[in-house]
Amino acid sequence: MWIYLSKKIAIPKDQKLYCVSWNGEQGWIACGGDGLLKVLKLESIDDGKQQKGIAAPNNLTMNQTLEGHHKAKVQVVCWNDCYRKLTSSDDKGRIVVWQLYKGTWHEEMVNARNKSVVKDMKWTADGMKICIIYEDGAVIVGSVDGSRLWGKDLKTALSRCEWSPDGKFLLFGSMKGNIHIFDSKSGSRLMSMKITCISDLPNPSLELSSQPNAQQPAGEQDILVGIVWYNGIKGYADPNSPSLAVCYINGWCQLMRSEVDENPVLLDTGMTISQAQWNSNGTILAIAGSQEQPVANEPEVKSPSSIVQFYTPYGHHLKSLKVPGTNISSLSWEGTGLRIALAVDVFVYFANVRPDYKWAYFNKTLAYCFTKVERPEHCVVFWNTKTGEKNVKYIKRLISIRGHGDFCVIATKTDGANDTKYALIMCNSIGSPVESKYIPIEPIYLAMTECHVIIASDKSIMIWQYKAQYSKQSDFSMAMNSALRTKEEIEYIFDIDDVNIKPVSSTQDKLKLNFKSADTTDTICAIYAHNESLFVARVSGLVHQYSTLPNVQLISKFILKCRPQMISASCDSKKISVIDINGIFSLHKLNTSTQLARKKKLPVTEVESLNVERKEVWDMRWSEDNPDLFAIMEKTKMYTFRGVTPEEPVMSSAYICDFNNLMIKAVLLDEIMMAPDKPSRDHVLKYETRSLRDTKEILRSVSIDDALVFIKDNPHPRLWKLLATASLEKLDFNIAYKAFIQCADYQGVQFVKRIRELDDRNKQLAEVAAHFKKTDEAEKIYTNIDRKDLAIEMRMQAGDWFGVLQLLRDGTGDDTQLATVHDKIGEYYADRQQWTKALQHYKKSDNFEKLIQIYYLVEDFKSLEKLIDTLPERSNLLVNIGDQFVSVGICEHAVTAYLKAGETKSAIDCCVELNQWDRAVQLAEKYNVKEIEDILYKYANHLVDKNKIPEAIELYQKANRNTESAKLLTKVAREVGRVKLQPMKAKMLYVMAALEIETNKKRLLDQNGESKSTASALQGLMQHDSSTGFDKNLDNSWHGAEAYHYYMLAQRQLSEENLVDALNTSLRLTEYEDVLGARELYSVLALTGYFAHDFKTCSRAFMKLETLQGSDEDKIKFQSLAVDIFTKYPPRREDQSPKNECPQCKCEASDYESHCSHCGTPFYGCVVTGRNIFVNEFWRCNSCKHRAFDHVVYKYKNCPMCHAERS
Repeated sequence: MWIYLSKKIAIPKDQKLYCVSWNGEQGWIACGGDGLLKVLKLESIDDGKQQKGIAAPNNLTMNQTLEGHHKAKVQVVCWNDCYRKLTSSDDKGRIVVWQLYKGTWHEEMVNARNKSVVKDMKWTADGMKICIIYEDGAVIVGSVDGSRLWGKDLKTALSRCEWSPDGKFLLFGSMKGNIHIFDSKSGSRLMSMKITCISDLPNPSLELSSQPNAQQPAGEQDILVGIVWYNGIKGYADPNSPSLAVCYINGWCQLMRSEVDENPVLLDTGMTISQAQWNSNGTILAIAGSQEQPVANEPEVKSPSSIVQFYTPYGHHLKSLKVPGTNISSLSWEGTGLRIALAVDVFVYFANVRPDYKWAYFNKTLAYCFTKVERPEHCVVFWNTKTGEKNVKYIKRLISIRGHGDFCVIATKTDGANDTKYALIMCNSIGSPVESKYIPIEPIYLAMTECHVIIASDKSIMIWQYKAQYSKQSDFSMAMNSALRTKEEIEYIFDIDDVNIKPVSSTQDKLKLNFKSADTTDTICAIYAHNESLFVARVSGLVHQYSTLPNVQLISKFILKCRPQMISASCDSKKISVIDINGIFSLHKLNTSTQLARKKKLPVTEVESLNVERKEVWDMRWSEDNPDLFAIMEKTKMYTFRGVTPEEPVMSSAYICDFNNLMIKAVLLDEIMMAPDKPSRDHVLKYETRSLRDTKEILRSVSIDDALVFIKDNPHPRLWKLLATASLEKLDFNIAYKAFIQCADYQGVQFVKRIRELDDRNKQLAEVAAHFKKTDEAEKIYTNIDRKDLAIEMRMQAGDWFGVLQLLRDGTGDDTQLATVHDKIGEYYADRQQWTKALQHYKKSDNFEKLIQIYYLVEDFKSLEKLIDTLPERSNLLVNIGDQFVSVGICEHAVTAYLKAGETKSAIDCCVELNQWDRAVQLAEKYNVKEIEDILYKYANHLVDKNKIPEAIELYQKANRNTESAKLLTKVAREVGRVKLQPMKAKMLYVMAALEIETNKKRLLDQNGESKSTASALQGLMQHDSSTGFDKNLDNSWHGAEAYHYYMLAQRQLSEENLVDALNTSLRLTEYEDVLGARELYSVLALTGYFAHDFKTCSRAFMKLETLQGSDEDKIKFQSLAVDIFTKYPPRREDQSPKNECPQCKCEASDYESHCSHCGTPFYGCVVTGRNIFVNEFWRCNSCKHRAFDHVVYKYKNCPMCHAERS
């Protein structure tokens, strides 16, 4: 930050001042002294009356003396900002509340307590309550309406009071230095604050237990001079920073985060303190008082000097302000934090503050940060000053921002350990991070160049060569391309006293993160960097100069006779400028003796101080393209220097962000921070240098020859460009040609050569006017010489299609040109999304392609449909229309467009995509599409997804996908079988599935049979096997049908009391447990075994039922039934049925076995009786291939298994 005295107001009759208070909202200033109470007001930044660009104007707008204290000493004044009230008190105990009425202040309430003197008064942050303390220990807490809430008499002499930010606590400071904490509602004492900066304070408990109304002994001075607690009304820059300051007269201060902070920041100011105050956002603590200073010409003699010290919340010293006078009795901050008022003897001094905002300017973007009450992070705004676009990011614990080129870098403090405590985030102009990096040193100082980020702590330096892609390739970056495009990032981390500097690659993180700097008292105080050099200044005045490309190395050192706070250098690094801690600007020239450097192998640099010294300077900026130009901010004036000569100053308090091409760009950060969410382009100012202004004036009022002489004396590419422009306008081609060469404008040189060859002066004038975008003037010239064709050509080259249209309407040109113009104008409106106007012009140009696009964008599908009839058949645009209709799900219009375009397949695909399967099948059949089976197959899959199984089965059959239909039929059959209510339906479904498999096999054999190739037939069957997969029901297609056939046959035989056959058929069911389920199967077997008196089989069935998974209740029922049966009937077979012989091995075989247990010969069962067929005479179905005895099947007209007609 920077601060300087800006105004002094003398009090009439030399009346001494004791107090001053600045209203934070409306800007009124109350001054109290010997028989005096005044209210002043200065112009503020938000009044709108002051000159633009001046952050803190000094003109008085109010000066009223208030009569109410009857010549008493006004010792305390305080404002209620919320309710616009002023409270004052004098040495007689009289308290007056003032209120503004019709522009003047009047008494509202008066309270006189003559027992003691008011020592302090404070309002809460919301203005609802006031606390008044008296010297004798009396405390009064009242409301804003004048009512008394509570009062208390403390048994000690009081000095200071303060509210907590939330208004819950009150702090009372005694004259002896102790601070007591009370509840603000009840007035109960809670505790005493622990004071660690003063060791000899009395016991706080004994202090309150002494005799009441103890007056301060005469002549004894207050030890405690300030308790100030930032109320947080504007948010916190750092939520963990101290906000409570306790100051003592001996110069010691205690900075605390809360009233019970166990680890406060202790600060020794080295001065006698009179008062302390936080600024409006709690980032700066101002401490006023006096300090012993050596007397001029007598160093051994010291006298007190008035001074104000400024500190951060962590106790870091920022600035010192020396003030004339013997005693600073009071100080107060303006609400904006840009000014401070000081009551010194019989004067009121005002000092302007230039804050250190966290901001950067790069790529036409201003990045700045501020805090919000509702959020703990910093709000960073990336504002494009050209387009007005604004992007907001929230970043925790932001430290600083720097920008250059197309990027900015943000330094933050993280929550990590020591090696990852700080981080850098590189962002583009919209705030998007492009790179990030943890750094091992604290980024106290930060700088950025085209390819480097330089970080410096108080003792160490880190240089990071980043690899961000550049949007603009300058000549410098092109030349240094080899250095920038390395495989990995290069970093340098070194101590300020190191001579040999080596790079640290990104793979050596351990070495980098374990870096520790050496101890030194000559610490770093400022840095500056540009593309080739780095300057590092130390507190002793020693400056190190490093080269940064291609490698970092120390090239020189030189001494300055001051302590720098800001350092900068010209674009050629031959001059440096310095602003020291006292705000004094100085200019120096660097002279390097290279021969001596070679002999000693060390750089030797002499500093030549130029005859430039300015006071109260707070900002500076060198021109980027001229080493002799620089600008400084001195108080509220901007000076531009050429060499050592200053130009006329400009009144401004703006921060310089760019100096290039004889133009200074500055931003009014003070105004922006007043409303940071709404930056305005009015906050960006541009100032021309004197040479630029003079050149324009000479060209305007004198002659080109005089301007040529002036520009030769003050050469600059921009001035040569102005001369070339003026010369062209006067058709002085010789001077224009030379000027274009001087400013390296190749296109301008070629333009001069071209128009020189024109034989008509009017044509030359027109070309010059067109070259400088004066198209109306050029058109007028062409019209006067009857060459509208050239005017049309000129308008076309300039892209002024509206002008071309106007010329064509006057009768010049043909229909082709007119269509082209309407087409271009349609593009103009389309780019700006003015669709209605764009459609009008596209219709006139018959640009159907653009019409299709816009109709689609505006969702005018009726007009899009009409275009189908307009376009010719087989036009490619019809396909585009079809695609547009498909994208929005309008099938019928899309089909119409595709069919007219001759794209039948696209029409069918459209129907398939939009699930219009009926329409797809209809089109496929109508146009005899070969891929109809694939379409039907896709449609069937769609129906399966919709759970329309019957329709899907039908479509699979039509598409000859018998395997797929069989799978679905099997799936349905399983679901029907689980219900156990319709076994006949389940059998029919299994039969249908089996017939589908048989049909598929037959079709494959028939197709391959035509080729009469065994290999092809085998391939077809293998394809069938792969399609069925591992589905057993499809592999043995009749297995499910047989299960339900024999299941129903066994029950029918049992009901007909054909017990032997029923038992035999039930035993055959054991082969189909996977289909029927164990419970149903063994239940039937137990039942038939019981009625057939085969209790052995019945017993086995019960044993199986008892071991099945199920409820305990079912198991108990089975066990109980088994006990009832087998206690009565032993588990043995009573009737032994005769055995048959295996036709192959002649061994015994049962009628229910599916194959011989000895040789494995398969047996075929009769589908009528359920018995095995061991004879050669039998009947076989031609459809399902199942067999039956001749003597029993003759009664059936259809196959009992598949129900096919029996032949």
